[in-house]
Amino acid sequence: MEQQLGRPPRAFVRVVRRCPFGLPAVTEQAPYDAAGEPFPTTYYLTCPHLVGAVARLEAAGGVERWSNAARDDPTLAASLAAANEEQRRVRRELAAGVTGHDGGASLELGVGGSRGGASLKCLHAHVAFALARPGYELGERIARELGELWPAVCCTTRR
Repeated sequence: MEQQLGRPPRAFVRVVRRCPFGLPAVTEQAPYDAAGEPFPTTYYLTCPHLVGAVARLEAAGGVERWSNAARDDPTLAASLAAANEEQRRVRRELAAGVTGHDGGASLELGVGGSRGGASLKCLHAHVAFALARPGYELGERIARELGELWPAVCCTTRR
């Protein structure tokens, strides 16, 4: 994972999804790091191939386009609302009573650290959430736009 990220992971709990090559693709992060600083992204993409694909989608206006879709499509709006609530539940569970330097405020954040509503902040977090918790329609649709999720050759070991 450190090789994938280019740094030691922060607030790491466990790997929740692996790529076909057996390496971490999505990790679960604690709501707070060891110093008590909030870590708002519960499910974190570590696969360099996926990270790059989502970055290209974001650079092409994907955040605004998918925010509009989540606002305009009742199915996607309901999916986002349910995922945000699930995110809050998981964060509170992972925190196990710890509130960190923010007094617990970040435990109420939705997917990708959002405060709510249909405005998305980070498509990486939505794809990671969908891969970690299948059934998240909005995240799964974003992931489908990426095309093939996995490269033909491991993107970490060929670096």
